[in-house]
This record gives sequence, structure tokens and C-alpha cells, in this order.
Amino acid sequence: MTDTLMALGFAIFIWWFSTGIVILLNRMSRTAVTLSLVISSALGIGALVGLSHTAQQTGIMGAYCAFTCALLAWGWNELSFLTGWITGPQKTAILKSTTGWPRFTASFNAVVWHELAILTVGLAIVVITWDAPNQVGTGTYLVLWTMRTSAKLNLFFGVRNLSEEFLPVHLAYLESFFKRRRMNAFFPFAVVSASACLWWLVDFANQPMTTPAQVVGSVLVGTMLALAILEHLMLVLPLDTTALWRWAIRKQNTETPAPYAAHVPPV
Repeated sequence: MTDTLMALGFAIFIWWFSTGIVILLNRMSRTAVTLSLVISSALGIGALVGLSHTAQQTGIMGAYCAFTCALLAWGWNELSFLTGWITGPQKTAILKSTTGWPRFTASFNAVVWHELAILTVGLAIVVITWDAPNQVGTGTYLVLWTMRTSAKLNLFFGVRNLSEEFLPVHLAYLESFFKRRRMNAFFPFAVVSASACLWWLVDFANQPMTTPAQVVGSVLVGTMLALAILEHLMLVLPLDTTALWRWAIRKQNTETPAPYAAHVPPV
């Protein structure tokens, strides 16, 4: 029980703190943004090395290490996107009257390079941990990837809370790809599917043959999935989605970093 509670607390804290740090970093000066990208890239490479090292480890510390390495790799994806370094060829807002296939195409082009970067890192992690006993890192990355893709689709289809406050100035044009509505038909499918996967992880962790390390790994991955489900619910419930990260969402730097600047035409 102690190992389970520690894993649960660790996953919740790292989710809350790392999200805030990413938000905070990309709102700082041009020098700080560049430095954060360099550091994040180094940590991302180190994370892949760490995943290779822990892939054959079957102890509790191996589960924690693989989990943390997966988060560092994912953090590079998030930071490279939010700073505007890796996004897509579409860097301008679209008219609100744009609908159908043109809207989907423009939305996809706004993030396509980012999606390819996520795919590349994900494939690297799969190759590194292929047929290894420790799959905590791969599972963590897969959960983050799947649920973030689901969140993007829900923002495209339409939800109550667009969380546009999280967007830095140089990515303000992305808001034009979102749609505000109470809910969309895809949302219940996404939440139910994720909840079914969460139930499976909980059931696996409670099996008598599951080792302590496997329990910890399941709790770490399952907690991230549960938090992702919570984030989905925050998209449609009448809640303040920024409340947990007020300390990170401060007044934005009015100097948009030149390498990541994007023109947002009036609409």
C-alpha cells in the first residue's frame, strides 16, 4: 500500500509541476526560451539513454526511472511545440467561417511537424524497449500521446472550455482552429475508451501474481491516464481550467521570440 500511495503521489505531483514549468518557460524572454530548448533537448536525449538502460530492469526503481524518462521525452515534445519551434507550415489564423475539409486541412498543417516529431520519438522509444520486461516508459508515452491527440481532436470538434489561456502570444493563431460548443459526439467515446483502459490497469495491479514493481508501474501509468481523463472532463465542465497553474500563467512577455514569431491576421 505504501508503494502504491507513493507512486500515486509522485505521478500527480510530476504532472502538476511539469505542466506548470512548461507553461512558465515558454512565456519568458527570448534568451530563456532558447536556453530551455537546449536544456530540454539534452534531457530528451538523456531520457532515451535512460530508457535503454532501464528497459531490462524489473525493480521498483526501474519503473520510476522509466516513467520519469518518458515524461522528459514528452516534455521535449511539448516545449518544442509551445515555443513555436516545431509546429507546422500553417502559421496564420483562419477565418471563423472556414468549415469542413479546408478547416481540417489548415488545422492539421498547423501541427503536422509537431505530430511527426511525436511519432519519431515514440518509435524510438518502442525500438529501445522492444521485447524488454520494463514497459513502463513505453506505456507512459503511449498514454500521453493518445490522450493528447484525443484532446486536440476534441478542441477541433468543439468543447465548452478551449483553455486558450495556456497558449503563448506567438501561438495565439491556434485558437482560430478551435470550436466552442457544449460537447461533441467524439468526446464520450474518448472518455469511455480511456476509462476502460484505466479499469484494466487497476485490475492488473490488483492481481495476486502482479509483482510490486509491476504494481508501481501500473499505478504510475494509470495515474497519468486518470489525470488525462480529468483533463478531458475539464474541457466540458463549467470549471476554471487554469486554477491549478495560476502560478505559471502570469502576464506574458510582450516580446515574441523572433525565431518563433507567427503573424496573426485580423479576422
